[in-house]
Amino acid sequence: MRYEFTVGRSCRVKTFLKEHDISKGLLAKIKFEGGHIWVNGEEQFATYPVHEGDVVAIEIPDEAPHETLKPIPFDLDIVYEDDNFLVINKPYGYASIPSVNHDNTMANFVKHHFVSNNYPNQRVHIVTRLDKDTSGLMLFAKHGYAHARMDKQLQQKSIKKHYYALVEGETKLEQQGEIIAPIARDVDSIITRRVHKSGKYAHTSYRLVGDYGRVKLVDINLHTGRTHQIRVHFAHLGLPLLGDDLYGGSLDYGIERQALHCHRLAFVDPFTKKEMVHESSLTDDFETVIMDLKTKKD
Repeated sequence: MRYEFTVGRSCRVKTFLKEHDISKGLLAKIKFEGGHIWVNGEEQFATYPVHEGDVVAIEIPDEAPHETLKPIPFDLDIVYEDDNFLVINKPYGYASIPSVNHDNTMANFVKHHFVSNNYPNQRVHIVTRLDKDTSGLMLFAKHGYAHARMDKQLQQKSIKKHYYALVEGETKLEQQGEIIAPIARDVDSIITRRVHKSGKYAHTSYRLVGDYGRVKLVDINLHTGRTHQIRVHFAHLGLPLLGDDLYGGSLDYGIERQALHCHRLAFVDPFTKKEMVHESSLTDDFETVIMDLKTKKD
């Protein structure tokens, strides 16, 4: 793929490209795997000096696919797609990546989408993951350079994800609030987490959007990305997610997984500089629980 940039100050090509998230590894790939660097239309080395107003163009060679990642057909719910990014509305019940226990995953499905459409880059790059039983929006990069640029936004915490959750308990919730509590591994499990002073800093914001008595619908924004952060924080408040029996959530409302859905994903496209905002409606199991609760309340 070819990208062009205009130089703003005097420096060497490699210094200029580093400012555009071109790593040493990617420069090496351009040099040794068939890529090119041009300055004002003439091919140059990475050490070539450039000056304000010069136009630097790069051609990044196509990526070889992960041969071990099996493409599996699946009817993907594609929310958005361009040359650089893919946004999927993930159903619950599917892991993001293969593991010992999961080999029918979103990565397999996206690999099939890339292969079946004969895309030049067929390596799967997941930018934002979701737990197996969490539904909603997932962001994929369609090549390594796009992934590198989004990783920078992840580090800067400029990718915004909002979740809906159904929580249950007697604890009173304010209309909006902050949960700041460190999260650590559980002493008796490699899977579960807990709030404990020995843990890592974790910050969750919420807004109450539906009150059905013991059950509430909350809109959640994560400021950190700890494992099971939303589930742990709300369980700590005495308000575990419906269906989340791992953290004490009730199984009495007909929802068969943790009631967590990523409904909004916002980021700045690093190539166009435009703000991208994608949204996803509540899933049927959420809607069914809410309708039942409203009926009983009335």
